[in-house]
Amino acid sequence: MREKILVLVLAGGEGRRLFPLTAERSKPAVPFAGRFRIIDFVLSNIINSEMFSIYLLVQYKSQSMIKHIQENWAQNSVSRDQFITVVPPQMLKGTEWFQGTADAVYQNINLIKQHNPTHVVVFGADHIYRMNLRQMLEFHLQNNADVTVAARPVPLAEATAFGVIKTNKNGVIERFEEKPKNPSHMPNDPDKAYASMGNYIFNADVLLNALADAQKNNEHDFGGYILPNMVNKTRLFAYDFSMNKIPGLKPYEEVGYWRDVGTIDAYWKAHMEILGPEPLFDLYNHLWPIHPALSRVPSAKIIGGTIINSTVTDGVRINYATIKNSIIRSGVDIEEGVEINDSIILDDVHIKSDSKLNKVIVDKNNVIEVGEKLGFNTEDDKFKLHIDVSGIGILPKKRMLGEHQTL
Repeated sequence: MREKILVLVLAGGEGRRLFPLTAERSKPAVPFAGRFRIIDFVLSNIINSEMFSIYLLVQYKSQSMIKHIQENWAQNSVSRDQFITVVPPQMLKGTEWFQGTADAVYQNINLIKQHNPTHVVVFGADHIYRMNLRQMLEFHLQNNADVTVAARPVPLAEATAFGVIKTNKNGVIERFEEKPKNPSHMPNDPDKAYASMGNYIFNADVLLNALADAQKNNEHDFGGYILPNMVNKTRLFAYDFSMNKIPGLKPYEEVGYWRDVGTIDAYWKAHMEILGPEPLFDLYNHLWPIHPALSRVPSAKIIGGTIINSTVTDGVRINYATIKNSIIRSGVDIEEGVEINDSIILDDVHIKSDSKLNKVIVDKNNVIEVGEKLGFNTEDDKFKLHIDVSGIGILPKKRMLGEHQTL
């Protein structure tokens, strides 16, 4: 029987540690790089893997996400099995939000039953990476697995910060360890451990039975209850993400690149890793593209200036400015004499003449006044910026009346 795949993307993350970028949008809706949002990476992986039945389960501050999907991911399908549909919380059990990852799926169990798939793919939406889901599915089928969990090898010394998976040499999961002090190492590498990526493939019947059991016991999470409860009861396997092969990967890229951009510091560092002649994660891969937002503005216009190791997007206007190691998103207007270093400038920002910005993140719709200096003195900046624990300053998004579309 041919596999019938349904994909559920858990895209409701609140992203508190990314504040103030998440003040008015969920974590997966936060802009990333020149023309993407974080959600675009998992969706691109799914579509590139030729899986086309997709539900996005959203929750917190979802308007920005919904609009982004409607404008950039709508599919004109000739088949009822090809769709990307945003599903807000149905509140089937009352007025509460989803209580956990499993609860989010349980509250939409009717969608699974209506689609009647053979397999359900449950992936998060909060990370920057490339992955061929078909290879994980092949591993699942070859092992006659009931559930397969994506696992990423990490240095043993860093594994204490993750949910760790202990397996035997065949990939069978023997134990889950939540942020252990003494993590179990991989069977073939004593210096590394398997960290759970929070991405799963379930046989549909196994998932439905597990969800029903979890609800009876008032449990709401895959990693905290459902999967540990399956150990020694089902065929539960770990899929080694480092074995995933992506076409078009450059020799200089980090194999198995995966970043949780859940903090301001991690978000900034991931942007720096896409820059340079040999980036750790190269966005220019035509064989496995990350599909960006559709552009509705003219090409960038550069009157003059110096631009070094930076990304400049459509609709940007630069008039004799100096830009180094920075990401400039759509619609940014940069006047004469401006200097921007190690910074991320989101859409529709106006930076007036002779301003200087150093290692700051400027959210949408802001105006930087003539001669302003940001990112040079923390004492001065704390009256103008939100200062993250990492020391990076963020200028929150400015609300524009009548322009809700710029969330």
